[in-house]
Amino acid sequence: MQILAGVGAGALPTEVEYLVIAGGAGGGRSGGGGGAGGYRTSASFAIGASFTVTIGAGGAGNNTDGQTGTVGSNSIFSTITSSGGGGGGSYGANGASGSSGGGGGSEDATVKTGGSASPSGQGNAGGNGSGTSNRGSGGGGGASASGGNGTAGVGGNGGAGSSSSITGTAVLRAGGGGGSGATTGGSATAGGGTGGGAGGGGAGTAGTVNTGGGGGGGRDGTGSAGGSGIVIIAYPDSFDALTTIPGGLTYSVSTVSRAGFRVYTFTAGTGTVTV
Repeated sequence: MQILAGVGAGALPTEVEYLVIAGGAGGGRSGGGGGAGGYRTSASFAIGASFTVTIGAGGAGNNTDGQTGTVGSNSIFSTITSSGGGGGGSYGANGASGSSGGGGGSEDATVKTGGSASPSGQGNAGGNGSGTSNRGSGGGGGASASGGNGTAGVGGNGGAGSSSSITGTAVLRAGGGGGSGATTGGSATAGGGTGGGAGGGGAGTAGTVNTGGGGGGGRDGTGSAGGSGIVIIAYPDSFDALTTIPGGLTYSVSTVSRAGFRVYTFTAGTGTVTV
């Protein structure tokens, strides 16, 4: 039987499960895919009387040679911070470091390297650009795999995301953006919520909102934006509902998506929640 807030339960939660994903980074112009936002999760985390939640925005794509896409913004739950992904390198630029690194950009005769995963433990490095005249840029790193290297004319695939069943259904999130290529862009299919790289001209695909996916690299055009992050917490529904959630946070709560649990999903904003 479902226990309603304040009726029969009489106890507030002291531990929760969490999933905290930061904003994915933007891709570069004629360049690499953006790195996925940092991915942090735990099955047991102690909470106090209140905690802060902040949802990180995705980074913008870049349209200037020699620069990178914008880094994603951090997401925060209590003392847990997931760092934003690193921007994909535009033509002539290496990928930027981040929770997952951005893919290296294109250049005719010089390999542009992917960004490193920093801080460590939240994602993976970006792939390298090909360094050939056909210009294949690297894919952005994802939560569970590094971005693919670009080859002649072909962009590297975005690194794969990671799957979580915290809501009761397995969902893949935080994949890296695909790199651009002169003929074929890198695939977005490897990662959760990641944007695909453009091939043969045009813009890549943006990272999906609330997945932390990296944005795809553009081809002779602006790289695409990364997806915003998300914070999800869950605890047994034998405990009461959270007391106060401020208006600055956009959220939903379910007691049916995962049997026996209250699942709170925060998708935008920032604020302090009272337990």
